[in-house]
Amino acid sequence: MRRYRVIIIGAGIVGSSIARVLSMYENLEVHVVEKEVDVGWGSSKANTSIIHPGHEEDPEKHPLRAKLCVQGNRLWRQWVKELDIPFKFPGELMVAFSDEELKRAKKYIELARKNKVPGVKLLTDRRELELLEPNISQNAVGAVWAPTAGQINPIQAVIALIENSVDNGVKLHVETKVEKVVVKNGVVKGVETNRGFMEADIVINAAGLYADEISKTAGVDGFSIRPRKGEYYIFDPLAEPKVTRIIHPVPTPITKGVYVITTTEGNLMIGPTAVDLPEEAKEDKSVTFEGLDFVWKEAQRLVKKLPPKTMVIRVFAGLRPEPPDGRYIIKAYDNPWGFINVAGIRSPGLTSAPAIAYYVRDLIEKELDIKLEKKKSWNPYRKAITRLRDLSWEEQKALATKNPLYGWIICECMKVSAAEIIEAVKRMKKIGIKTISLDGIKFRSLAMMGRDQGGLCRVRIAVLLQKEFGIPLWDLMVKGLNTNYAIGDIKMLRRGQTAER
Repeated sequence: MRRYRVIIIGAGIVGSSIARVLSMYENLEVHVVEKEVDVGWGSSKANTSIIHPGHEEDPEKHPLRAKLCVQGNRLWRQWVKELDIPFKFPGELMVAFSDEELKRAKKYIELARKNKVPGVKLLTDRRELELLEPNISQNAVGAVWAPTAGQINPIQAVIALIENSVDNGVKLHVETKVEKVVVKNGVVKGVETNRGFMEADIVINAAGLYADEISKTAGVDGFSIRPRKGEYYIFDPLAEPKVTRIIHPVPTPITKGVYVITTTEGNLMIGPTAVDLPEEAKEDKSVTFEGLDFVWKEAQRLVKKLPPKTMVIRVFAGLRPEPPDGRYIIKAYDNPWGFINVAGIRSPGLTSAPAIAYYVRDLIEKELDIKLEKKKSWNPYRKAITRLRDLSWEEQKALATKNPLYGWIICECMKVSAAEIIEAVKRMKKIGIKTISLDGIKFRSLAMMGRDQGGLCRVRIAVLLQKEFGIPLWDLMVKGLNTNYAIGDIKMLRRGQTAER
């Protein structure tokens, strides 16, 4: 049996989903290459977190996108249980504020029928609207109800997928930037990276915002990816009132609109905007007064009441990859043989990711004519870090009795213990993370996600890491390389310049 070496470029939600599916096969040696110091730090990190039902996708205009969205919604229901990912399926209300909007909204009932999305219906009874969502705007004249809409934590989903993939034999290479795909005589040979050449028989381009640039190095041109910025507010977990459903307006040709949701961690979140940036602005994650003002006004329109702005704990922006005409570019090529593009995965990319992974698997079998051999020992399960905040008082006492580090609360806002911080770091090291960062710990443990955003617990975490893992304060990073947590005199001490003092 011949084994094929596969390199997946990009450890976002799409790349990590592909890695998990391909890890099922004996004759594939799978490597995930990621330029950041950790996984999920691109478009996947700043995401609205919606698992869309599929009733907003036109199967005639975008047949592939529509099919993958509906399939992805179904697959996530299985994946979240296997991978122990925080999730909920509260359903969504697409709110109309006029008879004209109500008329436009009716088309989504028809799209739901075409895409075989169950339970979608038009509501015009005010009592029914308020029964589903007590905080819905008084000005709403109706809404499209889609009960199969869900939510997950996107970056925790990426972490879970990578952990499960690594457990099943996948190799993760972080801090490794692909500079070009190497092709000889019409056949893929591997990739050149900042760390040298990596040999491969198959290269899967899931590089998000940079997928167009990677594709050009393989000799496959003809499309460009532009960044579309979305800005958000996130509120203190204690901020009220919240919403019980996913709320958004009737979509426009450009965007599904501003959402009002309650995250899986219990924070009210509003956003995003949808502003197209020039191609060269693929790192512009700045927030703007105009963008945030727009989000606030739109959210106010959707609900009766928002919490006061004093309860906002963070504003942020994310970039999603917008392809030409909104079409997904998922294709295997004869020239070069072994190159597969998974590009332009805009919304509903999070929803579609599991289905995209199986679609890529099928391309390998059908287009590249490789018969895949299933592993007998493949393990679909992964267990998340035990969270103190999710346990009863009796369960918490039992844990702390067995391991006193569960009794040492590091982050009081989110009730995160020292044991959870230590477990997060151990998991980072296990999958191959080289640079331990505060953000990496935050996304795994929820520490520093509370109302003070790490103001009190960040230094406790730094001291804990120095004690437990011997990580000097000056080697601890906040986000990635060259974002040292400790600055000033501590860095000078490292160089011995003020040792006597």
